[in-house]
Amino acid sequence: MLDPKVFKAYDVRGIYPTELDEEGAYAIGRAFVEQFEPRRIAVGHDMRVTSPAMAEAITDGAADAGADVLTLGLVGTEMLYFAVGDLELDGGVAVTASHNPKDYTGMKIVRRGALPVGGESGLLEIRDRAVKINGRGASAARGIVEPYDIWPAWVERVLSFVEIEAIKPLRVVIDSANGMAGVMLPRVLERLPIDAVRCFFEPDGTFPNHEPNPLLPENREFIVAKTLEENADLGAAFDGDADRCFFVDDTGEFVPGDFVTALLSASLLEKEPGAKIIYDLRASWAVPETIERAGGVPLINRVGHAFIKQRMREEGAAFGGEVSGHYYFRDFSQADSGVVPFLLVLELVSKEGRKLSEILADYRGRYFLTGELNTPVADVAGKLEELQERFGGEGEVSHLDGVSIDAGDWHMNVRPSNTEPLLRLNLEARTHELMERKRDEVLAAIRS
Repeated sequence: MLDPKVFKAYDVRGIYPTELDEEGAYAIGRAFVEQFEPRRIAVGHDMRVTSPAMAEAITDGAADAGADVLTLGLVGTEMLYFAVGDLELDGGVAVTASHNPKDYTGMKIVRRGALPVGGESGLLEIRDRAVKINGRGASAARGIVEPYDIWPAWVERVLSFVEIEAIKPLRVVIDSANGMAGVMLPRVLERLPIDAVRCFFEPDGTFPNHEPNPLLPENREFIVAKTLEENADLGAAFDGDADRCFFVDDTGEFVPGDFVTALLSASLLEKEPGAKIIYDLRASWAVPETIERAGGVPLINRVGHAFIKQRMREEGAAFGGEVSGHYYFRDFSQADSGVVPFLLVLELVSKEGRKLSEILADYRGRYFLTGELNTPVADVAGKLEELQERFGGEGEVSHLDGVSIDAGDWHMNVRPSNTEPLLRLNLEARTHELMERKRDEVLAAIRS
Protein backbone atom coordinates (compact mmCIF):
# COMPACT_ATOMS: atom_id res chain seq x y z
CA MET A 1 0.00 0.00 0.00
CA LEU A 2 1.29 3.43 -0.92
CA ASP A 3 -1.10 6.38 -0.65
CA PRO A 4 0.53 9.36 -2.43
CA LYS A 5 -0.55 11.67 0.41
CA VAL A 6 2.06 10.17 2.77
CA PHE A 7 4.69 12.32 1.01
CA LYS A 8 4.87 15.49 3.12
CA ALA A 9 6.93 18.68 2.84
CA TYR A 10 9.96 17.24 4.67
CA ASP A 11 9.41 13.50 5.06
CA VAL A 12 7.13 10.51 4.50
CA ARG A 13 4.48 9.82 7.12
CA GLY A 14 1.25 7.84 7.17
CA ILE A 15 -0.91 5.33 9.02
CA TYR A 16 0.18 1.68 8.85
CA PRO A 17 -1.01 -0.35 6.93
CA THR A 18 -3.90 1.62 5.34
CA GLU A 19 -1.71 4.43 3.93
CA LEU A 20 1.77 2.87 3.92
CA ASP A 21 2.97 -0.72 4.38
CA GLU A 22 6.01 -2.88 3.52
CA GLU A 23 5.23 -3.00 -0.22
CA GLY A 24 5.03 0.80 -0.21
CA ALA A 25 8.33 0.96 1.69
CA TYR A 26 9.96 -1.36 -0.86
CA ALA A 27 8.76 0.91 -3.67
CA ILE A 28 10.10 4.03 -1.92
CA GLY A 29 13.52 2.41 -1.32
CA ARG A 30 13.70 1.41 -4.95
CA ALA A 31 12.46 4.78 -6.25
CA PHE A 32 15.00 6.66 -4.07
CA VAL A 33 17.87 4.75 -5.69
CA GLU A 34 16.43 5.04 -9.19
CA GLN A 35 15.96 8.80 -8.77
CA PHE A 36 19.35 9.73 -7.24
CA GLU A 37 21.51 6.73 -8.22
CA PRO A 38 23.43 6.51 -4.91
CA ARG A 39 26.07 3.77 -4.75
CA ARG A 40 26.12 3.34 -0.95
CA ILE A 41 23.41 4.25 1.54
CA ALA A 42 22.53 3.50 5.16
CA VAL A 43 19.17 2.42 6.57
CA GLY A 44 18.24 2.58 10.25
CA HIS A 45 14.97 2.36 12.17
CA ASP A 46 13.29 3.47 15.40
CA MET A 47 11.44 1.41 18.04
CA ARG A 48 7.96 1.46 16.47
CA VAL A 49 6.38 -1.99 16.22
CA THR A 50 6.37 -1.93 12.40
CA SER A 51 9.77 -0.28 11.91
CA PRO A 52 12.04 -3.37 11.59
CA ALA A 53 9.87 -4.83 8.80
CA MET A 54 9.59 -1.44 7.08
CA ALA A 55 13.39 -0.99 7.22
CA GLU A 56 13.92 -4.45 5.75
CA ALA A 57 11.52 -3.61 2.89
CA ILE A 58 13.28 -0.31 2.12
CA THR A 59 16.64 -2.08 2.20
CA ASP A 60 15.36 -4.71 -0.26
CA GLY A 61 14.01 -2.05 -2.61
CA ALA A 62 17.25 -0.07 -2.54
CA ALA A 63 19.42 -3.18 -3.02
CA ASP A 64 17.19 -4.45 -5.86
CA ALA A 65 17.76 -1.10 -7.60
CA GLY A 66 21.53 -1.63 -7.34
CA ALA A 67 22.67 0.27 -4.21
CA ASP A 68 24.87 -1.20 -1.49
CA VAL A 69 23.14 -0.80 1.90
CA LEU A 70 24.66 -0.54 5.37
CA THR A 71 22.00 -1.62 7.86
CA LEU A 72 22.40 0.29 11.15
CA GLY A 73 19.59 -1.50 13.02
CA LEU A 74 17.84 0.23 15.93
CA VAL A 75 19.18 3.82 15.93
CA GLY A 76 17.93 7.37 16.48
CA THR A 77 17.39 9.54 13.41
CA GLU A 78 20.42 11.69 14.24
CA MET A 79 22.59 8.55 14.17
CA LEU A 80 21.49 7.88 10.59
CA TYR A 81 22.33 11.50 9.65
CA PHE A 82 25.70 11.17 11.38
CA ALA A 83 26.48 7.89 9.60
CA VAL A 84 25.71 9.36 6.17
CA GLY A 85 27.93 12.38 6.85
CA ASP A 86 30.77 10.66 8.70
CA LEU A 87 31.07 7.64 6.38
CA GLU A 88 30.67 9.87 3.30
CA LEU A 89 27.75 7.79 2.03
CA ASP A 90 25.55 8.86 -0.88
CA GLY A 91 22.37 8.91 1.20
CA GLY A 92 20.27 7.20 3.82
CA VAL A 93 16.81 6.47 5.17
CA ALA A 94 15.66 6.61 8.80
CA VAL A 95 12.46 4.62 9.30
CA THR A 96 10.54 6.68 11.85
CA ALA A 97 7.28 8.57 12.32
CA SER A 98 9.03 10.86 14.82
CA HIS A 99 6.56 12.22 17.40
CA ASN A 100 3.38 10.90 15.73
CA PRO A 101 0.95 8.51 17.48
CA LYS A 102 1.63 4.76 17.55
CA ASP A 103 -0.36 3.79 14.42
CA TYR A 104 1.93 5.87 12.17
CA THR A 105 4.96 4.81 10.18
CA GLY A 106 7.26 6.92 8.03
CA MET A 107 10.75 7.78 6.92
CA LYS A 108 13.21 10.64 6.69
CA ILE A 109 15.36 10.49 3.56
CA VAL A 110 18.71 12.23 3.06
CA ARG A 111 21.26 12.53 0.29
CA ARG A 112 25.05 12.82 0.47
CA GLY A 113 26.15 15.10 3.34
CA ALA A 114 22.91 14.27 5.20
CA LEU A 115 21.06 16.87 3.09
CA PRO A 116 17.32 16.26 3.47
CA VAL A 117 15.16 15.15 0.57
CA GLY A 118 11.92 17.17 0.78
CA GLY A 119 9.08 18.38 -1.39
CA GLU A 120 11.34 20.90 -3.13
CA SER A 121 14.41 18.64 -3.36
CA GLY A 122 13.32 15.32 -4.89
CA LEU A 123 10.68 13.78 -2.62
CA LEU A 124 7.85 14.37 -5.12
CA GLU A 125 9.93 12.74 -7.86
CA ILE A 126 10.46 9.73 -5.58
CA ARG A 127 6.68 9.66 -5.01
CA ASP A 128 5.94 9.71 -8.74
CA ARG A 129 8.35 6.82 -9.36
CA ALA A 130 7.26 4.79 -6.32
CA VAL A 131 3.54 4.76 -7.10
CA LYS A 132 4.31 3.15 -10.49
CA ILE A 133 6.38 0.30 -9.02
CA ASN A 134 4.42 -2.94 -9.00
CA GLY A 135 5.90 -5.99 -7.30
CA ARG A 136 9.51 -6.86 -6.54
CA GLY A 137 12.49 -7.97 -8.57
CA ALA A 138 16.21 -7.18 -8.73
CA SER A 139 17.81 -5.19 -11.50
CA ALA A 140 20.86 -6.68 -13.25
CA ALA A 141 23.19 -6.33 -10.25
CA ARG A 142 21.62 -6.38 -6.78
CA GLY A 143 23.52 -4.32 -4.22
CA ILE A 144 25.34 -5.78 -1.21
CA VAL A 145 23.56 -5.54 2.17
CA GLU A 146 25.68 -5.64 5.33
CA PRO A 147 25.30 -4.53 8.95
CA TYR A 148 27.34 -1.61 10.32
CA ASP A 149 27.93 -0.53 13.92
CA ILE A 150 27.81 3.29 14.07
CA TRP A 151 27.48 3.43 17.88
CA PRO A 152 31.13 3.95 19.01
CA ALA A 153 31.79 6.78 16.53
CA TRP A 154 28.45 8.47 17.33
CA VAL A 155 29.05 8.40 21.11
CA GLU A 156 32.51 9.96 20.67
CA ARG A 157 31.17 12.66 18.34
CA VAL A 158 28.33 13.86 20.57
CA LEU A 159 30.61 13.91 23.63
CA SER A 160 33.20 15.94 21.67
CA PHE A 161 30.86 18.98 21.88
CA VAL A 162 31.43 19.39 25.64
CA GLU A 163 34.18 19.29 28.25
CA ILE A 164 33.05 16.27 30.24
CA GLU A 165 35.18 17.33 33.23
CA ALA A 166 33.32 20.66 33.38
CA ILE A 167 29.94 18.94 33.91
CA LYS A 168 28.88 18.82 37.56
CA PRO A 169 26.88 16.05 39.28
CA LEU A 170 23.55 17.70 38.46
CA ARG A 171 20.30 15.92 39.22
CA VAL A 172 18.48 15.61 35.89
CA VAL A 173 15.11 14.04 35.12
CA ILE A 174 15.00 12.53 31.62
CA ASP A 175 11.73 11.52 29.95
CA SER A 176 12.39 9.31 26.93
CA ALA A 177 8.66 8.65 26.34
CA ASN A 178 9.51 5.01 25.46
CA GLY A 179 11.23 6.38 22.36
CA MET A 180 14.76 6.22 20.98
CA ALA A 181 16.39 8.39 23.67
CA GLY A 182 16.02 5.45 26.06
CA VAL A 183 18.18 3.35 23.71
CA MET A 184 20.70 6.06 22.86
CA LEU A 185 21.36 7.87 26.14
CA PRO A 186 22.63 5.03 28.37
CA ARG A 187 25.96 4.83 26.47
CA VAL A 188 26.36 8.60 26.83
CA LEU A 189 25.22 8.82 30.46
CA GLU A 190 27.77 6.23 31.60
CA ARG A 191 30.46 8.77 30.66
CA LEU A 192 28.89 11.64 32.63
CA PRO A 193 28.94 12.45 36.37
CA ILE A 194 25.25 13.49 36.47
CA ASP A 195 22.58 11.92 38.67
CA ALA A 196 20.08 10.92 35.98
CA VAL A 197 16.50 10.04 36.92
CA ARG A 198 15.61 7.80 33.96
CA CYS A 199 11.91 7.73 33.03
CA PHE A 200 10.27 5.56 30.36
CA PHE A 201 13.63 4.41 28.95
CA GLU A 202 12.22 1.06 27.72
CA PRO A 203 11.71 1.37 23.94
CA ASP A 204 8.05 0.59 23.25
CA GLY A 205 6.31 1.62 20.03
CA THR A 206 2.89 1.43 21.68
CA PHE A 207 3.83 4.43 23.89
CA PRO A 208 2.12 3.13 27.05
CA ASN A 209 2.84 6.26 29.13
CA HIS A 210 2.25 9.20 26.79
CA GLU A 211 2.76 10.18 23.16
CA PRO A 212 6.37 11.14 22.34
CA ASN A 213 5.59 14.75 21.43
CA PRO A 214 6.81 17.18 24.12
CA LEU A 215 5.54 20.19 22.17
CA LEU A 216 2.01 19.32 23.36
CA PRO A 217 1.46 20.57 26.94
CA GLU A 218 -0.36 17.36 28.00
CA ASN A 219 2.78 15.34 27.17
CA ARG A 220 4.90 17.65 29.37
CA GLU A 221 2.79 17.21 32.50
CA PHE A 222 4.90 14.24 33.59
CA ILE A 223 8.34 15.86 33.17
CA VAL A 224 7.17 19.04 34.95
CA ALA A 225 5.77 17.13 37.94
CA LYS A 226 8.72 14.72 38.13
CA THR A 227 11.34 17.52 37.96
CA LEU A 228 9.67 19.24 40.92
CA GLU A 229 9.13 15.98 42.86
CA GLU A 230 12.80 15.00 42.46
CA ASN A 231 14.00 18.52 43.33
CA ALA A 232 16.05 18.25 40.14
CA ASP A 233 18.31 20.86 38.56
CA LEU A 234 16.44 20.47 35.28
CA GLY A 235 14.33 18.10 33.20
CA ALA A 236 14.81 16.98 29.60
CA ALA A 237 12.12 15.40 27.42
CA PHE A 238 12.80 13.82 24.02
CA ASP A 239 10.51 13.19 21.07
CA GLY A 240 10.00 9.73 19.56
CA ASP A 241 13.07 9.50 17.34
CA ALA A 242 15.14 11.62 19.78
CA ASP A 243 16.27 14.23 17.26
CA ARG A 244 14.61 16.90 19.43
CA CYS A 245 15.16 17.66 23.11
CA PHE A 246 12.97 19.96 25.25
CA PHE A 247 13.80 21.39 28.66
CA VAL A 248 12.07 22.39 31.87
CA ASP A 249 13.96 24.38 34.48
CA ASP A 250 14.36 23.69 38.22
CA THR A 251 11.00 25.41 38.91
CA GLY A 252 9.23 23.11 36.45
CA GLU A 253 8.74 25.86 33.86
CA PHE A 254 9.02 24.90 30.19
CA VAL A 255 11.89 26.58 28.30
CA PRO A 256 10.79 27.84 24.85
CA GLY A 257 12.90 26.79 21.87
CA ASP A 258 13.84 30.44 21.24
CA PHE A 259 15.49 30.70 24.65
CA VAL A 260 17.27 27.36 24.20
CA THR A 261 18.59 28.61 20.83
CA ALA A 262 19.87 31.77 22.54
CA LEU A 263 21.60 29.79 25.34
CA LEU A 264 23.18 27.30 22.92
CA SER A 265 24.34 30.17 20.67
CA ALA A 266 26.10 31.88 23.59
CA SER A 267 27.68 28.59 24.62
CA LEU A 268 28.97 27.80 21.12
CA LEU A 269 30.24 31.36 20.56
CA GLU A 270 32.45 31.00 23.64
CA LYS A 271 34.15 28.10 21.85
CA GLU A 272 34.10 29.70 18.40
CA PRO A 273 34.10 33.51 18.64
CA GLY A 274 32.59 35.38 15.71
CA ALA A 275 30.76 32.34 14.30
CA LYS A 276 27.67 32.68 12.10
CA ILE A 277 24.45 31.31 13.57
CA ILE A 278 21.18 30.67 11.71
CA TYR A 279 17.82 31.15 13.43
CA ASP A 280 14.26 30.89 12.15
CA LEU A 281 12.06 33.91 11.55
CA ARG A 282 9.55 32.93 14.27
CA ALA A 283 12.19 33.39 16.96
CA SER A 284 12.25 35.84 19.84
CA TRP A 285 14.47 38.91 19.70
CA ALA A 286 16.35 37.05 22.44
CA VAL A 287 18.13 35.03 19.75
CA PRO A 288 19.74 37.72 17.52
CA GLU A 289 20.37 40.01 20.51
CA THR A 290 22.15 37.23 22.43
CA ILE A 291 24.20 36.26 19.36
CA GLU A 292 25.30 39.87 18.76
CA ARG A 293 26.11 40.38 22.45
CA ALA A 294 28.28 37.25 22.36
CA GLY A 295 30.13 38.51 19.25
CA GLY A 296 28.47 36.25 16.72
CA VAL A 297 26.69 36.92 13.41
CA PRO A 298 22.92 36.22 13.50
CA LEU A 299 21.34 35.19 10.19
CA ILE A 300 17.55 34.96 9.92
CA ASN A 301 16.07 32.18 7.77
CA ARG A 302 12.78 30.68 6.68
CA VAL A 303 11.40 27.77 8.71
CA GLY A 304 12.22 24.14 7.84
CA HIS A 305 15.23 21.87 8.19
CA ALA A 306 15.89 21.64 4.45
CA PHE A 307 16.23 25.43 4.20
CA ILE A 308 18.30 25.81 7.38
CA LYS A 309 20.73 23.01 6.51
CA GLN A 310 21.24 24.46 3.02
CA ARG A 311 21.89 27.95 4.44
CA MET A 312 24.32 26.54 7.03
CA ARG A 313 26.37 25.06 4.20
CA GLU A 314 26.29 28.28 2.16
CA GLU A 315 27.36 30.42 5.13
CA GLY A 316 29.64 27.96 6.93
CA ALA A 317 27.50 28.56 10.04
CA ALA A 318 28.48 26.75 13.23
CA PHE A 319 24.94 26.32 14.55
CA GLY A 320 21.29 26.71 13.64
CA GLY A 321 18.24 26.69 15.90
CA GLU A 322 14.50 26.49 15.34
CA VAL A 323 11.71 27.41 17.74
CA SER A 324 10.31 23.88 17.27
CA GLY A 325 13.27 22.30 19.10
CA HIS A 326 15.44 21.38 16.10
CA TYR A 327 19.10 22.29 16.69
CA TYR A 328 21.68 21.87 13.92
CA PHE A 329 25.45 21.61 14.26
CA ARG A 330 28.07 22.09 11.56
CA ASP A 331 30.35 19.56 13.29
CA PHE A 332 27.56 16.97 13.35
CA SER A 333 27.18 16.55 9.58
CA GLN A 334 25.29 19.91 9.62
CA ALA A 335 22.39 17.86 10.95
CA ASP A 336 20.00 18.13 13.86
CA SER A 337 20.62 16.32 17.13
CA GLY A 338 18.67 15.91 20.34
CA VAL A 339 21.58 14.56 22.38
CA VAL A 340 24.08 17.37 21.61
CA PRO A 341 21.77 20.15 22.97
CA PHE A 342 21.13 18.00 26.06
CA LEU A 343 24.90 17.82 26.68
CA LEU A 344 25.46 21.53 25.97
CA VAL A 345 22.76 22.56 28.47
CA LEU A 346 24.34 20.33 31.14
CA GLU A 347 27.70 21.98 30.46
CA LEU A 348 26.20 25.48 30.44
CA VAL A 349 24.38 25.09 33.79
CA SER A 350 27.50 23.52 35.31
CA LYS A 351 29.82 26.31 34.15
CA GLU A 352 27.41 29.14 35.08
CA GLY A 353 27.12 27.84 38.64
CA ARG A 354 23.53 29.15 38.74
CA LYS A 355 20.18 27.48 38.53
CA LEU A 356 18.68 27.24 35.04
CA SER A 357 15.73 29.38 36.21
CA GLU A 358 18.18 32.10 37.27
CA ILE A 359 19.97 31.98 33.90
CA LEU A 360 16.58 32.33 32.17
CA ALA A 361 15.21 35.07 34.45
CA ASP A 362 16.77 37.79 32.31
CA TYR A 363 15.11 36.41 29.17
CA ARG A 364 11.74 35.95 30.82
CA GLY A 365 11.82 39.48 32.16
CA ARG A 366 12.64 41.08 28.79
CA TYR A 367 10.98 39.00 26.09
CA PHE A 368 7.27 38.21 26.09
CA LEU A 369 6.23 35.51 23.62
CA THR A 370 2.92 34.00 22.61
CA GLY A 371 4.42 30.70 21.47
CA GLU A 372 2.92 29.26 18.27
CA LEU A 373 -0.86 29.69 18.02
CA ASN A 374 -2.62 27.74 15.26
CA THR A 375 -5.96 28.64 13.68
CA PRO A 376 -7.80 26.76 10.89
CA VAL A 377 -8.79 29.16 8.09
CA ALA A 378 -10.81 28.64 4.89
CA ASP A 379 -8.75 30.94 2.63
CA VAL A 380 -5.09 31.01 3.67
CA ALA A 381 -3.83 33.39 0.96
CA GLY A 382 -6.77 35.78 1.39
CA LYS A 383 -6.34 35.92 5.14
CA LEU A 384 -2.58 36.64 4.86
CA GLU A 385 -3.36 39.53 2.53
CA GLU A 386 -6.00 40.82 4.94
CA LEU A 387 -3.54 40.69 7.87
CA GLN A 388 -0.94 42.62 5.89
CA GLU A 389 -3.49 45.33 5.04
CA ARG A 390 -4.69 45.50 8.65
CA PHE A 391 -1.29 45.54 10.44
CA GLY A 392 1.29 46.34 7.73
CA GLY A 393 1.08 50.07 8.39
CA GLU A 394 2.40 49.55 11.94
CA GLY A 395 5.88 48.39 10.92
CA GLU A 396 8.24 46.88 8.39
CA VAL A 397 6.74 44.03 6.32
CA SER A 398 8.65 41.03 4.91
CA HIS A 399 7.63 37.87 3.05
CA LEU A 400 10.47 35.42 3.75
CA ASP A 401 7.88 32.89 4.98
CA GLY A 402 4.25 33.99 5.20
CA VAL A 403 3.91 37.59 6.47
CA SER A 404 6.26 39.12 9.06
CA ILE A 405 5.73 42.56 10.59
CA ASP A 406 8.32 44.29 12.79
CA ALA A 407 6.85 47.30 14.60
CA GLY A 408 9.79 48.05 16.91
CA ASP A 409 8.13 47.29 20.24
CA TRP A 410 6.34 44.18 18.91
CA HIS A 411 6.75 41.83 15.96
CA MET A 412 4.95 38.86 14.51
CA ASN A 413 5.08 36.17 11.86
CA VAL A 414 2.00 34.50 10.40
CA ARG A 415 2.73 31.58 8.10
CA PRO A 416 0.68 28.80 6.51
CA SER A 417 1.05 25.16 7.57
CA ASN A 418 2.69 22.89 4.98
CA THR A 419 0.17 20.12 5.52
CA GLU A 420 -3.24 21.59 6.45
CA PRO A 421 -5.35 24.78 6.02
CA LEU A 422 -3.93 26.47 9.14
CA LEU A 423 -2.26 29.76 9.94
CA ARG A 424 0.47 29.74 12.58
CA LEU A 425 0.99 32.93 14.59
CA ASN A 426 4.14 33.77 16.57
CA LEU A 427 4.17 37.19 18.24
CA GLU A 428 6.45 38.94 20.71
CA ALA A 429 6.43 42.31 22.47
CA ARG A 430 8.66 44.27 24.83
CA THR A 431 6.02 44.19 27.60
CA HIS A 432 3.63 41.48 28.74
CA GLU A 433 0.65 43.80 28.42
CA LEU A 434 1.49 44.78 24.83
CA MET A 435 2.05 41.12 23.88
CA GLU A 436 -1.40 40.16 25.17
CA ARG A 437 -3.08 43.13 23.47
CA LYS A 438 -1.48 42.57 20.05
CA ARG A 439 -1.98 38.79 20.31
CA ASP A 440 -5.72 39.28 20.91
CA GLU A 441 -5.99 41.85 18.08
CA VAL A 442 -4.21 39.61 15.56
CA LEU A 443 -6.07 36.44 16.59
CA ALA A 444 -9.40 38.30 16.32
CA ALA A 445 -8.46 39.34 12.79
CA ILE A 446 -7.38 35.79 11.85
CA ARG A 447 -10.55 34.24 13.31
CA SER A 448 -13.03 36.84 12.01
